[in-house]
Amino acid sequence: MNRNHFWLTQEQFRRIEAHLPTDTRGKERVDDRRVISGIVHVLKSGGRWADAPPEYGPRKTLYNRYVRWAVRGVWSDLFHALARAGGPPEQVLIDSSAVKAHRSASGGKGGSTNQSIGRSRGGRTTKIHALTDRYCRPIAFMLTGGQVADCTAGGELLKRLPDTRILHADKGYDSDAIRRQVEASGTLPNIPPKANRRWKNCFSPVLYRDRNAIERMFCRLKDFRRIATRYDRLAVNFLSAVCIAATVSYWLWVRTLSLSPEMPSKEAG
Repeated sequence: MNRNHFWLTQEQFRRIEAHLPTDTRGKERVDDRRVISGIVHVLKSGGRWADAPPEYGPRKTLYNRYVRWAVRGVWSDLFHALARAGGPPEQVLIDSSAVKAHRSASGGKGGSTNQSIGRSRGGRTTKIHALTDRYCRPIAFMLTGGQVADCTAGGELLKRLPDTRILHADKGYDSDAIRRQVEASGTLPNIPPKANRRWKNCFSPVLYRDRNAIERMFCRLKDFRRIATRYDRLAVNFLSAVCIAATVSYWLWVRTLSLSPEMPSKEAG
């Protein structure tokens, strides 16, 4: 296989190898690095699984590995393990981004409500809710239908808030319930107050300037075309795709905090 087809270097693959399943029964698994590279290629290109380049092996192997490990939680566990290895962040940001649900995403078992597809002004959409640090690196994800308000989903996502000093959020999260929840965890909420608030809470516009980091994170995730448009019927599969994209884009690159938070989209192995 041409080495330029690999999406992970040998060093990067060694970082994730310890988190991959080892309970293989029967026939030994084919090259994990090759198969994972094929999965990343499909997510990045947005193509059909049937159109994956033959260099990655049988297309059915790529799809089965992606789906089966999604159900087992392998992709999300891998993402969380690498995110935790970065240590507790000093500041955390929260926001959401809507993605269009393709017609092929219709018909997931459990109905549209259970599969995190809803109707909003953009049509049938899914919202990706995220927590990141101030260097764009994602910490946690959650999916809802596109019609769900940020403050409603924020309460659930903030249950995964790590120990941190400050939480940055936009006006969509300016609710008494959100503020009380954040303060109860020992974190300072830095949220601009809504115009109709009688009592304006403490807010630092200087610290708030770093909040655009989470917007840049979403932009980089949507460089993966299967993230920018949802083709997966099941929410667990789409969430796994988000976790894979976040892992490849942010948590597999060795860099210091002095470097730019923007990262290259691909490096040959």
